[in-house]
Parts: sequence; C-alpha cells; structure tokens
Amino acid sequence: MQNENQTTICRWADETFGPVADPVALVDRAMMEMQELREAVEARDLSEIGKESADVMILLYRLVEQFGLDLLDQTGAKMAINRNRTWRAKGDGTGSHV
Repeated sequence: MQNENQTTICRWADETFGPVADPVALVDRAMMEMQELREAVEARDLSEIGKESADVMILLYRLVEQFGLDLLDQTGAKMAINRNRTWRAKGDGTGSHV
C-alpha cells in the first residue's frame, strides 16, 4: 500500500477528476460523504466507517490545497488554540468552548 499524503492525494484527484472549478463543490461533496459516514456509524459497519472517513479526509485535503494550505499544519495550529481554551463537556463526548 502506498503511503499517501496531501500532495499525492491531490495529484491523484486532479489527474482523475480534473481541476477544481469551484471549491464549494468539494464542500458539498464532503457533506454528502459525511452523511454516508453517519449512516455507516449508525449501522456500526466498521469497514464502511473507515472508507467513508477516508473519503471525507480526501476531500478535505483537496479543499485546503485549493487555498495553498496544509491540512496537518492547520490541524496543529487549531489544536494549539483548542488546548488554550476553557471547555465545557456536554456529556456525550462533545463540548464547546466557553
């Protein structure tokens, strides 16, 4: 199995699907894939959970690439912000900052 990263994934997607005409299309597609991921989670289908999660990640890589960003760098920067916030747990495994 090839070790993939943002560059290799975006190159493959451009070669396979062509250039992105409007980045909003990537967001719309990611939302569709999130619905498929939700269905897989509801069904507790581990194989589909992995595949649909990967589909979302592929679209996110491609989206940030359109703006010259790196998803891992952005995630690290956002985590630095999150770690310095005060959070209120909602009791369901999620929460919000206060």
